[in-house]
Amino acid sequence: MKAEEIIQAMSEQGMRITDQRRTLAELFAKSEGYVTPKAVYEIMGKTYGGLSFDTVYRNLRIMHDMGVLEQFVFEDGIKFRARCSEMDHHHHLICLQCEKTIPFVFCPMDEVKGLPDDFKAVKHKFEIYGYCKDCQK
Repeated sequence: MKAEEIIQAMSEQGMRITDQRRTLAELFAKSEGYVTPKAVYEIMGKTYGGLSFDTVYRNLRIMHDMGVLEQFVFEDGIKFRARCSEMDHHHHLICLQCEKTIPFVFCPMDEVKGLPDDFKAVKHKFEIYGYCKDCQK
């Protein structure tokens, strides 16, 4: 996603566009891969003195909840990246070495059996972690 697309999506959902949020949008638009909350905090701290880690993390969570950022859990912690271009419901194959991410449009929830009748699933995540063909060598 481009920075202006991220900013527009935030604005359309009623988020006030501050300089800090504009900088966040630009950071994720320029980033090729995943960014940890700590890295975002360190980058943002160079421009915005007095910025707290809690503020950065809260904004990342809000942007994720809005669908602007995607959140992934790696062995070394949570990382974020700009939403991929696949607009339909989809999941990801993620290389553990180079972090290359391949979207695929398939949902295992269609195959899940045995959920209790009194449970209504409203959200789920499904990623497959492994090694891309380049990193298998």
